[in-house]
Amino acid sequence: MWARSVHFLQHTWRRLATGLCFVVFGLGGLVMSLTTLPLLKLRAYGDPQRQQQMAKAMVQTTFRFFIGFMRFTGVFNFAFPARQQLQNCRGQVIIANHPCLIDIVALISFVPNADCVVKAHLWRNPFMRGVIKSSGYISNGDPEGLVDDCERSLAQGNNLIIFPEGTRTEPGQPFRFQRGPANLALRTKNDMTALRICCDPVTLIKNEPWYCAPKTKPTLTIEFLRSVPTTGYQTEQPSIAARKLTRDLEDYYNKVLESNGNFKT
Repeated sequence: MWARSVHFLQHTWRRLATGLCFVVFGLGGLVMSLTTLPLLKLRAYGDPQRQQQMAKAMVQTTFRFFIGFMRFTGVFNFAFPARQQLQNCRGQVIIANHPCLIDIVALISFVPNADCVVKAHLWRNPFMRGVIKSSGYISNGDPEGLVDDCERSLAQGNNLIIFPEGTRTEPGQPFRFQRGPANLALRTKNDMTALRICCDPVTLIKNEPWYCAPKTKPTLTIEFLRSVPTTGYQTEQPSIAARKLTRDLEDYYNKVLESNGNFKT
């Protein structure tokens, strides 16, 4: 009886704390947009690239704080073994599966020089649009200019984080990848870095309300899988090469999924 009561209180607290974390995240983005980021823009006046790099560094620091806050409040446990392999990463296309709403926050918190493609509707979000615009994150609202923007970001030494599925992973379903990341890596002649994100138990999945906290505290783990060279695909016509690379990546991730992360070769 006592154990059940404790478990109920812990579960209830995690649901409340999850809501608190969403409020902190939204208000934090708004406060940054109105205070810190405009000051950074003044400090780097006339140098947009430096201003964006400073804003990216500020966002990373803020996201590290947010990850620590979620850990402190007991909403999540975190494990980032991929951090060691990525500490000297530069100009890479980083791909990962996307099981959880906070995946991108966790990745930006430790990936050096992180850049990402942001859904167009977030540019209209009053809490986040200032952060997104100041940091130079890339909008997917202009398909024709998207690859050029990504190519420019990689040339500047940023590490571009992309979720090849284009949306959050549906639990129990095989991976289905879009060709955009493969096209980008082939066009820029950059290798890809494959990561695996695991949330156990699953939470904050697609179409699930934030207050549906699992009965036990979830752990979000991000691990390095392997580097994916693209040189072997460069001899093919671009469309064929992108299709083959996408198919190979999809097959690889599905094998990782089936083996619960034990398949990495």
